[in-house]
Amino acid sequence: MNEPKKIAVFQTAFLGDVVLTLPLIQALHEKFPAAAIIPVTIPAAASMLRGHPAVSKVLEYDKRGSLRGFGGMVTMIGLMRAEKFDIALIPHRSFRSAFVCRAAGIPIRIGFRRGMGRHLMTTTVPYDRDRHEIMRNLSLGKPLELKWGKRPLPLLYPSAEDRIAVDELLKGRTPPSSAKEEMKMVAIAPGSVWATKRWPKERYVELLRLLSGEGIAVALVGGEGDRELCASIAKEAGTTRIVHAAGALTILQSAELLGRCAALITNDSAPAHLGVAMRTPVVAIFGPTVPGFGFAPAGPRDRVVETSGLLCRPCAIHGGKKCPIGTLECMRAISAVRVRNEVMAIVGKTRDARKAGVRSH
Repeated sequence: MNEPKKIAVFQTAFLGDVVLTLPLIQALHEKFPAAAIIPVTIPAAASMLRGHPAVSKVLEYDKRGSLRGFGGMVTMIGLMRAEKFDIALIPHRSFRSAFVCRAAGIPIRIGFRRGMGRHLMTTTVPYDRDRHEIMRNLSLGKPLELKWGKRPLPLLYPSAEDRIAVDELLKGRTPPSSAKEEMKMVAIAPGSVWATKRWPKERYVELLRLLSGEGIAVALVGGEGDRELCASIAKEAGTTRIVHAAGALTILQSAELLGRCAALITNDSAPAHLGVAMRTPVVAIFGPTVPGFGFAPAGPRDRVVETSGLLCRPCAIHGGKKCPIGTLECMRAISAVRVRNEVMAIVGKTRDARKAGVRSH
């Protein structure tokens, strides 16, 4: 095979899925440094990828907006055909993803054997349900002889402007925006697009009070859709050491803020993977889903809090709008004290590492 000039990485699922595709993109760039690596992704993820040293440019596929439906798909095919890609790696296992790459005339198309468009690929690899999603994605590079390290993790690169935006958000507030040791600040991301994946609001309220009692400030993070939830949590907690960041920052600015925190507490959702990409230890709360699906935070100091022994769990691969049996016991059984203890174990280790002069990430 000749050295490729342009490689597409087609991933138009959720934001977290795109973050988990970054180790593949990074490995491609290392293997083919002269090639243009071009992710094809949703608009929400596109801005996050711009500025990444492994990414040459980003093609946005707004499949639920301006490019929805058959007409939008035809437009996307035309945009991709104009790029004259040599190879497409397709982590997204939908038929549409495979069809668009095939119709765009990309000669080498590598996807999963269990994908709905597998017959439209030129090469397929096994989809190993027992592996982490990062490793499954990297397996798409085996036909190209990609190499990677023992623990490949995503990386994000907030810009100088992103850092300034976070400086402005934190200006005049406690804690100061310097080292994590001095800050004693953790981030909490309480939202999720799936209702059953959200740890109950009253638990987050209690957790804020417990952390405040430990002298730790909290940055509440999330998108515009999480602003009301975060405001309600803050109001009910009644603590003053809170930074309101939900809906106030872009994705990369949010990542920059996470990078300044000693830990992140979140549901099984995209912020967990943003935290990993910024090397901030994550405490992930799992309810209807399980780490065995391959989407747990993958950092070396990350922790998962879950309820074991429930016959009803897992009940869905993504979560759902409501608990199938009406109890949400998988989430309600997780106490705020238990989560606080996990956070304090991380914060203590972070402080100890900094006192010893060891980098925490």
